[in-house]
Amino acid sequence: MHLLSVGAVAVLLLGIVYQVSSTVTVTGIYGETLELPCNNGAPPPDNVMFIQWKLIPSESGMIKKLKGLPSEVLAKDGYSSRVSMMENGSMFLEALTLEDQTDFNCMVVTDKGLVEFQVSLVVHKDPTNLELLDQAEELEIGKLAKIGKCNAIDANPAANITWFKNNKTLSADGIGIVIDDSVQVHPVTRLSTTSSTLRYSAGKGDADASFTCGTLDLAGQPRVSSPVTFTITYPTENVSLKVLSEGVLLEGDNVTLRCVADGNPAPTTFNFFIKGEVKNVVDSDSYTMTNINRDATGEYKCSLAEKPSLEASINLTVSYLNVDLSPTEEVVRKVGDTLVVALEVDSSGDYKVSWTKDNRPLKADQLPTFKNLTYSHAGVYEGQVTLGPLRRVVSFELVVEGAPVITQLTKRRGEDGRHKVLTCEAEGYPKPTFTWSVNGTWLEETPYVNGKVSQIITVVPTANLTVYCTVSNQFSQQIESINVSSLFEEVRMDKQDQSDNGDQTKLAVGIVAGLLLVGVIVGLAYWIYMKRSKQGSWKTGELENGSSEEEKKLEEKVEETSQKAEM
Repeated sequence: MHLLSVGAVAVLLLGIVYQVSSTVTVTGIYGETLELPCNNGAPPPDNVMFIQWKLIPSESGMIKKLKGLPSEVLAKDGYSSRVSMMENGSMFLEALTLEDQTDFNCMVVTDKGLVEFQVSLVVHKDPTNLELLDQAEELEIGKLAKIGKCNAIDANPAANITWFKNNKTLSADGIGIVIDDSVQVHPVTRLSTTSSTLRYSAGKGDADASFTCGTLDLAGQPRVSSPVTFTITYPTENVSLKVLSEGVLLEGDNVTLRCVADGNPAPTTFNFFIKGEVKNVVDSDSYTMTNINRDATGEYKCSLAEKPSLEASINLTVSYLNVDLSPTEEVVRKVGDTLVVALEVDSSGDYKVSWTKDNRPLKADQLPTFKNLTYSHAGVYEGQVTLGPLRRVVSFELVVEGAPVITQLTKRRGEDGRHKVLTCEAEGYPKPTFTWSVNGTWLEETPYVNGKVSQIITVVPTANLTVYCTVSNQFSQQIESINVSSLFEEVRMDKQDQSDNGDQTKLAVGIVAGLLLVGVIVGLAYWIYMKRSKQGSWKTGELENGSSEEEKKLEEKVEETSQKAEM
């Protein structure tokens, strides 16, 4: 027999050293298998004689193993099928329950002594389920009401439940937030179920709030229930009247008025006050007016049918813009006539006017009165009147008619010098027709704009001639003339001009010489006169010396004049 008897063990242990180690705590998961380490899992010493596990405080043996022999289960109760031993002396315990939460002893016997290692077992279990029950259907504003009951079922240790609103923790304040927790332990499994009830005083801002409850699992990760929301009910305190139509209201539009109440559930019956009439609306908060006109401008009101004191008002403005222009379409006037343009505007506010003539802007905002009409006044006039988004366009065409007038008749030599270019400019309405008194080559006719037109021809005159331009329309005609010289005569005259210039130079020289000669003659005559005057002075006893000096000066002057004449 390989097993030692109790007596033999007792004899063997006499005088052997006895030691007890400190207690080691290990945690296991409910329903799973756990290894309980002996000597913290260190290998047994070489001189080990046997190892045995037992329960404390009952000291009943569970399993043992003698050196060199297989392990032997000693337990006779529920542990018999759940324990096993490893070579290092650790014991495996299967299917953990809360009853396993106790202390275990691992005894190691060597030839030198006995050592006991204490192991304390703790069993944890996450809640089987986290559910939010007994939810309220709706909450009345300002009243403390039960949100629901949150259960964390079958846990160990008992779960701690936390409440959240929009993922933010709710803390009980005993007034608007009240949380009641309770724990129940199952009589058989000894697992705990925690229940937490939240009572909450809701506000208007909680209409879309999301409520959840949660706890932490054994790994420290949160477990959260499905979110719930509630209908928040509260009475109507204020109403407002709104216009659903966008933008500026115009004549002919449809406009919808909406009476908005801040109560929940919203009221369904309203009174609308439309121009002194009461319109009762049921199962709707809106009233529509169709094809409105300017008379719809004014104040409108609405109120709750069941509480008329709660009312709201709004002012509506219907914009309109009517424009009348006189004259319109085509207007025909004679040159020199007067035209008065009248623009009448009927609007709901300040408007702007702009004018264009033939699509070109006019400087003045208001179209002036046309006095003493000319052909330049003719054209298409367009007026644009704007008031906000409203825009009206009116127009008329002014036609100025009259007999044609030649405004300019010109000539010039062609660029090649071989022909003459004649231009006849005229204005009139209807468009003037040109007629020339000579045969020429038609070059071009300018566009007929604002009663003005020009015609250009080329001619090659072989002799000096007078050319006539005639313009005519249904009213009358006008003739203007221009002298055109022959190209050959112009060439001859150019040469003659050059010859005349030389003769004129010679003539000028001759005139100067003649004048000098006349000066000599005049000087000589004066000298003779003075000579005779000298003889006379002797008779009267005048001094001769002074006369001799004058005579000498006169001779010098005559001599100087003679020299200039020779030059």
